[in-house]
Amino acid sequence: MLDLWYKNAAIYSLNVATYKDGNGDGIGDFKGLVAQLDHIAQLGVNCLWLLPFYPSPGLDHGYDVTDYYNVAPALGTLGDFVEFSHQARLRGMRLIIDLPINHTSERHPWFQQARTDPKSPFREYYIWSDAEPENSTEGVVFPGVQLSVWTYDLSAHAWYYHRFYQHQPDLNIACAAVREEIFKIVGFWLELGVSGFRIDAAPFVVEEIRPDRPAKHRYEFFGELRDFLSWRKGDAVLLAEANVAPSELDHYFGDGSRIHLLFAFLLNQHLFLALARENAEPLQRCLAALPRLPPFAQWAQFLRNHDELDLGRLAPEEREEVYAAFAPVRKMQLYGRGIRRRLACILGNDRRRIELTFSLLFSLPGTPVIYYGDELGMGDDLALPERWPVRTCMQWTHDEDGGFSSPPAARLLHRIINDVEYAPAKVNAVAQQRDPDSLFNWLRRLVETRQSCPEIGWGDLSLPQSDQSTVLTQQFAWEGRSVFTLHNLSQAKCNVHVTGLSKERKLIDVFGNRVYPSNANLDDEFELDGYGYRWFRME
Repeated sequence: MLDLWYKNAAIYSLNVATYKDGNGDGIGDFKGLVAQLDHIAQLGVNCLWLLPFYPSPGLDHGYDVTDYYNVAPALGTLGDFVEFSHQARLRGMRLIIDLPINHTSERHPWFQQARTDPKSPFREYYIWSDAEPENSTEGVVFPGVQLSVWTYDLSAHAWYYHRFYQHQPDLNIACAAVREEIFKIVGFWLELGVSGFRIDAAPFVVEEIRPDRPAKHRYEFFGELRDFLSWRKGDAVLLAEANVAPSELDHYFGDGSRIHLLFAFLLNQHLFLALARENAEPLQRCLAALPRLPPFAQWAQFLRNHDELDLGRLAPEEREEVYAAFAPVRKMQLYGRGIRRRLACILGNDRRRIELTFSLLFSLPGTPVIYYGDELGMGDDLALPERWPVRTCMQWTHDEDGGFSSPPAARLLHRIINDVEYAPAKVNAVAQQRDPDSLFNWLRRLVETRQSCPEIGWGDLSLPQSDQSTVLTQQFAWEGRSVFTLHNLSQAKCNVHVTGLSKERKLIDVFGNRVYPSNANLDDEFELDGYGYRWFRME
């Protein structure tokens, strides 16, 4: 029987460098991460996603890699990684690691050889042009920060292509040697206990660029990578970052033989539009329009991640609505399309609304992903540039440095948040682990509830109709069982009447924002508090 473990998983995303310092140098490392694995295990998640931990100059938070077969010295050794992988498995957690293969660092030995010797076999690893290409500003990923996608290299006497920053030259997917190198990288980490890979910037990975003709996409590479992965480790998965239009999704999922999981960017953006309006219509409309996935495919649902909250697929007027509600000040916005704040800050640190939003996340079709620190309601540091405000050090204790490290705060990778509302004295893991009413312990119960409802991960979604525009209703059916959820996006309480539910059933409350009056014979009318939520099992 196929092990589709990812169908009913809960994923926790973290950056080793900002999670826990184990040797007192001010930078998080694998020894520190191992020491705090019990915190993650206590939350109940069963899969970790690690942001890049490879050797890197650190100009793009580790996504500028200089060696795909090693660990950054500040984070530990390969031996430390293997010990971490072993300890994670002992706690029942699988491991997904970031795979930034769209580009390397300009300091990578491949690029250094390619730029200095036109006859080097590594020259073909990258994309070059002898003449300055036209439209060199077309397709920049970071508007207002990035100036071009082509840069002239004095050593190579040629222009090289970089979809991201100029210090990140793109790899050439049309080169057979590059594709073989990617297979070797994947095989190497599978041998060290990895269960999957998050493909960074997936649309650009398969984009074949030539300066003299239009770009084309080699989507078949995802199938080749899936085949390699499956032969090496049958239950390993590919998780892709692809913020693409619905019409392009088939290229990534194929018939179920390419990418296993795809981040649901479009749904994420409509979720925040619905929250801003306190109206379920945008979210319901987007859910209804989602294509039916192949049996082996799955959505990865998220609220926030390590990048900006991208709103680029909303209409301009919709994006302005979300800005007005959640990022009204220019310094909270980024690239003209996104928000650079953490979840708690976006939601005004309103516990009711934070709970509602997490409950929504876990009730959406797919696999939920939690960003480290959001389980505590951590804040952000808007004094940091670009996407860095949400990448601050994890807060473990009430100490001035948040228990992240032992040296003075001035030596830390980032300074500790000093905003009174989000400082370690008020927001830290130890205090929340001890408090039965904390956000952490509430989320732990939500994770447990979600994993007891495999219908959401495996089943078919339907959207029963309600008479309240503020309420999202979802029903999931799988193998003769059914789960039904309601979420009130408004601050005003309501009684909602739902049509379309089976009459041959009994509803059992399994989760909610409070204990509601028992009513086993519900007549399709449900009481909901402002920002209230209820989960039912239907029998």
